[in-house]
Amino acid sequence: METTTVDIPTDDGIADASLTRPDGDGPFPAVLLFMDAFGPRPRLVEMAERIAERGYLVLTPHLFYRAGRAPLFDLSRLGEPDQRGALFEKIMPLIGALTPDVVSRDTAAYLDFLAARDDVRSGPVAITGYCMGGTNALRAIEAHPDRIAAIASFHGGRIVTDAPDSPHLGVGSITGEVYFGHADADQSMTPEQIATLEKALDAAGVRYRSEVYEGAHHGYTMADTPMYDEKATERHWVALFDLLHRTLPAA
Repeated sequence: METTTVDIPTDDGIADASLTRPDGDGPFPAVLLFMDAFGPRPRLVEMAERIAERGYLVLTPHLFYRAGRAPLFDLSRLGEPDQRGALFEKIMPLIGALTPDVVSRDTAAYLDFLAARDDVRSGPVAITGYCMGGTNALRAIEAHPDRIAAIASFHGGRIVTDAPDSPHLGVGSITGEVYFGHADADQSMTPEQIATLEKALDAAGVRYRSEVYEGAHHGYTMADTPMYDEKATERHWVALFDLLHRTLPAA
């Protein structure tokens, strides 16, 4: 397989992204990988390559492209717990700038980029998202239900808030399938918030699975951070590939 850097035209500029392509001629079903808050880095390439091994073309866009090309931050000390606070002071304004409208417009650009490629199979795509990327994956399928067959959100945070545009309030538009792998004792997605999300999904008749990974912390899939949990990460792969194989099977 091959991973290259590509540029994607959007309404607000050029989004840099990595494109991981399986061996062979294709066309391949496409998966968007929505990053966590720390942004594009080798760990996300590793994850994209694991998905590509199953026959999927994977696009990992830099969601913070408006602030500049990746990397925006020095991540050399990401594995040190005392560095996270300083990083988040820089990151939080960028997360806040990803409003529902911005996520919708950016996702349309990513989908158009994929649809224009000869090596991408026509039809809907899937999204797997991590931390804030999981929340934005939900925003994306709400905005583009006809173009996204399924999304998976792993340790997604702030999916349920008191805001009038809380992500959970838009689930009524979803026609595909969604999966949530919640982190245990995650302050950004409490048991009460999980229950509220599930109630909204049930009321809307959405096909979904919502599971709590007991003992896992927020960020459990990220092997380059102190939150990494190998057992939970392997469970996430099983859940993700089950979803992909059912909703967007590769040849």
